[in-house]
Amino acid sequence: MVITATELKANMGRYLNAVSKDDVYISKNGKVVAKLSGLKQDKQAILDSLVGITAHKTVDLDEAKKERLDRQ
Repeated sequence: MVITATELKANMGRYLNAVSKDDVYISKNGKVVAKLSGLKQDKQAILDSLVGITAHKTVDLDEAKKERLDRQ
């Protein structure tokens, strides 16, 4: 779910409850700038986001960052 920063300010309690089911992405000026997520996260999803980003090749920091962002 994507909401604006203004919407978050106006309805913080609602979105704090919503993050137990799904992540909430906050946008400002049309761009997503933050992610609000609950404490319980899928351990497999966390592992997938950390492991194998640069598997079997040598890359610099900028390439690794771009590859990670492309996977989201």
